[in-house]
Amino acid sequence: MAKAPRATSRNQPLSENRQSIAVLGAGSWGTALAIRLARNGHPTRLWGRDPRQVQEMAVERRNRRYLPDTEFPVQLIPETDLNRALEGVAAVLVAVPSHGYRELLESLAFRIPARLPVFWASKGLESGSRKFLHRVTEEVLGSERPTGVVSGPTFAGEVARGLPTAVTVAGCSLEAAQLLASYLHSRTFRTYTSTDVVGVELGGASKNVLAIAAGVADGLGYGANTRAALITRGLAEMIRLGAAVGGSQETFMGLAGMGDLVLTCTDNQSRNRRLGLALGQGLVLESALAEISQAVEGVKSAPEVLHLARDHAVEMPITEQVCRLVEGDTTPQQAVEALLSREPKTERE
Repeated sequence: MAKAPRATSRNQPLSENRQSIAVLGAGSWGTALAIRLARNGHPTRLWGRDPRQVQEMAVERRNRRYLPDTEFPVQLIPETDLNRALEGVAAVLVAVPSHGYRELLESLAFRIPARLPVFWASKGLESGSRKFLHRVTEEVLGSERPTGVVSGPTFAGEVARGLPTAVTVAGCSLEAAQLLASYLHSRTFRTYTSTDVVGVELGGASKNVLAIAAGVADGLGYGANTRAALITRGLAEMIRLGAAVGGSQETFMGLAGMGDLVLTCTDNQSRNRRLGLALGQGLVLESALAEISQAVEGVKSAPEVLHLARDHAVEMPITEQVCRLVEGDTTPQQAVEALLSREPKTERE
C-alpha cells in the first residue's frame, strides 16, 4: 500500500481521507474543531442556533464573537439551515453545551441515516437525569451507529491557532474511535484512541467542577500549595467515582482526566476557573456569569456529578462544596473551612 505523502506544513493533515463533516454548535469549541477539520482537507459545514451569528461568520470568514483572530479555511462553510448542513455528510460532530444536547439530537433523529456516525465534543452530564451523553445518544438515535467522544486538555483559541494539542478520542468501538481520530489528527493535533467512553465523559464533566474550586481558592488569595492540593484531591475524587461507574483508572491518569484537570484548574482561559476566581473575590454567581458571557459547564455539572456520586455512595467533598456554593448554600470562606475541618484520613480515602 502506498504511503500518504509527507505534509509540508505543520497544519497539514497526516491522512488523505477527505470526508464531508457537519459540526453542530458554533461556539468557541465547535468553531475550533471545525477549523481543525477544514484544515485537514475535510469539507466542513459549521451550523449554529443563531442564524444572525452564522451569517456574520459566512460574510467575515471568522467567528468574531469567540475566535476573532482566526480566519476560516476555504473548506469551512458556515450554514444556517440544519438540513443543508447535514446533506451528504459522512459524519456529524456535536459541540453544544450538555444541557442542549438531547434537544439537538432529537432534531437529528429524523434527518440522518441510521448508520451515520455521530460524535460529540460536549462535556457534562444531562441536567436532571445525570445520564452520560453516550446514553442520551443511544436513547435518541439508537445503538447501531458508530459513536464517540473527543475530550482532553484543550483551549479552543489554541486549537484554532494551530498550537500543538493532544486529545483522547473514545468510541463505542475501537473502529469508531479510529474513524473520528483519523478526521482530527494532524501534525499539531495528536489523537489517542480509547474505548472507555464512560471514563472520558466523566473526566470532562468533573474537571469543570473542580476548576471552579481551584479558582475560588486563588480568588481568596490562597497560594500554589492550596491549588496543588485541590487538583490532587480532586483527581482522587474523579478516580473514585470513575471506578464506581465503570471507568478505567488509566483514563483518569491520562489526557481526558489529569491532563484536562490540570489545564482547567491552572489557566485563566478556563471559564470555570474564571468563575471560581470571581466568586472567591466576592462576586455573586449571576454577576460572575454575566461577566464571562459564555456557558460555564461546571455550574450545571456540579449538582449532576454530586448526585451521581451519591447514587454510588462515593464521597466527593470538594465537589459537594462547589455544588453548595453555586446553589447559594454557602460562601467561599465557609466552603474552605468545611474542607479543612474534615477528619484526617489515609490518602487512599
